Amino acid sequence: MPMKTLITALLLSAATASYAAPVDPYGYKLPPSMQTKKKKAEPKKKAAPAVDYVGEYVNFGDWKDVRAFLDDVAARNGFNRDELNALMAQVRYVDATVQLVKPAPPGKPKNWQAYSKLMIDPVRIDAGVKFWNDNSEALNRAESLYGVPAEILVGIIGVETVYGRNTGRFRVLDALTTLAFSYPEAPQRRERMEFFRGELEATLLFARQSGIDPLSLKGSFAGAIGMPQFMPSSLMKYAVDFDGSGKIDLLNSSTDAIGSVAAFLVGHGWERDQGGPLVYAANVSPNRAWETMLNQGLTAKYGPQELTAAGVTATTPVPEQQTYGLVDLQNGADPTEYWLANNNFFAITQYNRSYFYAMSVVELGRAVRLARGGAPAPAVTSGM
Repeated sequence: MPMKTLITALLLSAATASYAAPVDPYGYKLPPSMQTKKKKAEPKKKAAPAVDYVGEYVNFGDWKDVRAFLDDVAARNGFNRDELNALMAQVRYVDATVQLVKPAPPGKPKNWQAYSKLMIDPVRIDAGVKFWNDNSEALNRAESLYGVPAEILVGIIGVETVYGRNTGRFRVLDALTTLAFSYPEAPQRRERMEFFRGELEATLLFARQSGIDPLSLKGSFAGAIGMPQFMPSSLMKYAVDFDGSGKIDLLNSSTDAIGSVAAFLVGHGWERDQGGPLVYAANVSPNRAWETMLNQGLTAKYGPQELTAAGVTATTPVPEQQTYGLVDLQNGADPTEYWLANNNFFAITQYNRSYFYAMSVVELGRAVRLARGGAPAPAVTSGM
């Protein structure tokens, strides 16, 4: 029976059997120790359970691709093959991860204003003020060492997890193994499976290096870990022990999270000496010669004179020595916003390859700075 059919049948059976284990919104079944008799009038609790959930059991160790992967990992990194077999026997298939990585259905237009209202809201701003106040020393030190403004670091951690409130409840090994070997049908399915296999290997290496049980790691449905939601390979390459504790802890140490985000941005092109705003509001001419400048990769490649010649003008003066990319923020049926973005803006897009994401980081950081009563750093110039 195909895996998807089997999972569907099991879920339908659980819905109709009075004795079946409860299923949470993520598709995980509660372990027996947490199952309780249902009370008709009992309200649903909002708090997340304090223990991990387990997904559906499948014998990943019997899958040909999994066996080949484990052979390669053991040979390449010196893992004990029997220990890997024992570990894989405890890994569970999580259909919720498969459903969540599927692309959104076509037809719904992008809307920056609607997106920004979700990301830059009073909850995140208030939490950001507290986070900044509580971690001012670490933020100042990271800004001095790496050249990344505090408000950008605050913006990223706020957008990612609301400062550690939403770090994910999936076991990382469950999520990554499921996506590495059972990714849904998609045009780039093979490439995505290879990506997640690399992340699975990085998880095993990180756990061994840190002396922790890899099954204890929890994160997002895609395997991202901690306050800044680093994928395991990024954790291995960019995470830093910024609090000097002797270990890297992106889940519990806000100081490590701050330093690691700064190190990631520098590793992806952040330039300390590139002063001024990251983005400038722009107007575009009706002749639409500028359209060829859209979707040219996540880089700043055009000089101010090139942009002007194509009919793009910033609403405020821009530094002539810098290069820019033309960013379009669509607003559904309303007019699209156009911005000129420099290299540091595009360094943020390496964290999440989305204009919406990078702009929400910039705007949230700015909003938190203003809420603290400070003068806004030059991250954005609206010209309004």
